Amino acid sequence: MPLRHMQFYYLLLSPFLYLERIRMSSSRVDTELDSPGFGLLDYAVFAAMLAVSVAIGLFQSVHKAAGRSEVEDFFTGGRQMPAVPVGMSLCASFMSAVQVLGVPSEAYLYGLKFLYMCLGQALNSLLTALLFLPIYYRLGITSSNQVRYLTLTVGRSQKFGYKRIVFVYSATGLNMWASLFSTGFICTFYTTLGGMKAVVWTDVFQVVVMLSGFIAIIIHGTLLVGGVSEVLHIATNGSRINFNDFGLDPQKRYSFWSFTVGGTMVWLSMYAANQAQVQRYISCRTEREAQWALFVNQVGLCVIVSSAATCGVVMFALYCHCDPLKSGRISAPDQYMPYMVLDIFRDLPGVPGLFLACAYSGTLSTVSTSINAMAAVTMEDLLKPCLFGSSQRKQILLSKALSFMYGASCVTTAALCSLLDWGVLQGSFTVMGVVNGPLLGAFILGIFIPATNKPGVFVGVAVGFCLALWLAVGSSIYPPSPQRMGVLPTSADHCLSANTTHSNTSLMDRSPASSPSDPKQSR
Repeated sequence: MPLRHMQFYYLLLSPFLYLERIRMSSSRVDTELDSPGFGLLDYAVFAAMLAVSVAIGLFQSVHKAAGRSEVEDFFTGGRQMPAVPVGMSLCASFMSAVQVLGVPSEAYLYGLKFLYMCLGQALNSLLTALLFLPIYYRLGITSSNQVRYLTLTVGRSQKFGYKRIVFVYSATGLNMWASLFSTGFICTFYTTLGGMKAVVWTDVFQVVVMLSGFIAIIIHGTLLVGGVSEVLHIATNGSRINFNDFGLDPQKRYSFWSFTVGGTMVWLSMYAANQAQVQRYISCRTEREAQWALFVNQVGLCVIVSSAATCGVVMFALYCHCDPLKSGRISAPDQYMPYMVLDIFRDLPGVPGLFLACAYSGTLSTVSTSINAMAAVTMEDLLKPCLFGSSQRKQILLSKALSFMYGASCVTTAALCSLLDWGVLQGSFTVMGVVNGPLLGAFILGIFIPATNKPGVFVGVAVGFCLALWLAVGSSIYPPSPQRMGVLPTSADHCLSANTTHSNTSLMDRSPASSPSDPKQSR
């Protein structure tokens, strides 16, 4: 299987493999919070999200674009998709999985300077809209490999960033295997039936679900702390309002320059040379609408990043004197968000289910996009040249079969890989990150440099790959200290004893009413 397909494949595996890790490492969360687990209303909210996704796929499977071939309708929505839903889909499939848990945890540890990510995203959107999108759209292609300006066929990195999809199975009572197969089947089902239209419109719905989850967390958490001014006061005292970070130290994980320079390049490699994104651009009715879709995508990214980062700041205000990681309540930063949700919403049935739906929406939007993109690449690049003269019915059946095959193989292999050591997934992330930059360089050479030839591209990709690999291996063997990376201080000075539990009392002893920076009293 080509490298580009393997990278998509690992993308699909990663959310499910990560679930097993969290299930094993966070088994004590339920016991320590003395939580009754998910109730009937929580399951109903989660099931409703899945049911709506399936309904959208069923509707789109019978709604055809007039005057368009079935294959074109399946992979590009008949090239008649409006800008707003396409933009929201671009946002959902690329950002959703990362936002639900990763960004709040990073904002908790590194502060609101994480919002500089929006600047890097804006620069990327501008460059993509002006330089790359017109070429893809005017060529009328389906697969980004069909760009004729390339001097040779090269693989593309389909790296989607780290997928921090974490679900607390021990607290919800959900069985890992049942969840994997059921949600994997549902995602494959609606993607196979509805094609690109189902992917786009389910993404729109899932963006709404994700934002609803974030808003609920922000509002309730802020009220528990004592109001917006209280959150800002605690965050300022804890150095979480830290936009004045213009240092040039490359070992710092986040700074103004790392987001605006490095972040722009990372996002450009995703938006300018990625099949999943290109497929959405060309599904728009006009080139201008495709550019507007990128603008809508940018607005959506800023809203999601801001909401997720705000959740992290609210979380710091809640746990400023009793950090769950330091106190041993959780074992990894990715568990901050699930822990907080189970803590603050324990007496509000249905809201934990909304959070689970929020997190799963991130997975479904990313996986459905990837399944459709892999099927498109396989059909256009490998099979279509051999199917010259075949009927549209045969081609659409084959396209749907490819979607089903990729979805089924993803779930099956994820089930097998979950039995292996966690290092397998970390290795796949490293490989995808290493090849991302060099392959973007190959695209830029092929599109914008007429004198490009095969030896030049091969040498450039090889040198870039070696340098990136050297950096990746070196940073893994000799990682900088947390202080050097810019991790902000946390405290566990006011935690209750780990052996003390109360049936109706949070483990975190907080009291926003007593002092702006004091922990909250138990509810």
